[in-house]
Amino acid sequence: VLLSGTFLTSVIAITVALPIGLLSAIYLSEYAPAKVRSWVKPALEVLAGVPSVVFGYFALLFVTPLLQNFIPGLQGFNALSAGLVMGISITPLVGSISEDAIYSVPQDLRQGAYAMGCTKKEVVTGVVIPAALSGIVASFILAISRAVGETMIVTVAAGQNPTLTLNPLVSVQTMTSFIVQVSLGDAPTGTLAYNTLFVVGTTLFLITLTLNVFSFWFVRKFREKYE
Repeated sequence: VLLSGTFLTSVIAITVALPIGLLSAIYLSEYAPAKVRSWVKPALEVLAGVPSVVFGYFALLFVTPLLQNFIPGLQGFNALSAGLVMGISITPLVGSISEDAIYSVPQDLRQGAYAMGCTKKEVVTGVVIPAALSGIVASFILAISRAVGETMIVTVAAGQNPTLTLNPLVSVQTMTSFIVQVSLGDAPTGTLAYNTLFVVGTTLFLITLTLNVFSFWFVRKFREKYE
């Protein structure tokens, strides 16, 4: 049940964050004027520093009522608004790291492609993105880990209703919100609730460890080295 809730909110967040973050990174690195980049890049990094509890109340008090005007049957606590706002919160992480990876690709590769008659779009999609692939994938893995381990947004906006469902319109409970719920109450040492905290925490640790090991392997295998 907790895994299904975590999976649902994480998939929604990743669906929002990965394409928007990557497209913003490509724009900032390859298309944006230097003046625009000097303003937008720090703004992205500042957005990444906004506390997650602020995003949680934004989802609960603004996004959910807004979505209820268009989606009938949307509950006050739901996975959809929590996932959407969580995607917004991790978009700067994807955009900033991916932009650094793209921007670090040597200009010689771009100039060589232009000398062969490639267009701007062909240079970006055929040369720059493959050259920066390891850094982009690393940002994706970090964003997925952040989505899985996010606590306050899902606790505030998604509710604490442990339901085995993939319906984003209803309230769900993630592993992190379960930890918050149990740890706020009275959980004496040795009880089932006390031991469950460690089980859920260990599961979260194993998931994020697996993601980080995969990221480390992928970066080592596909990293481009330039002399």
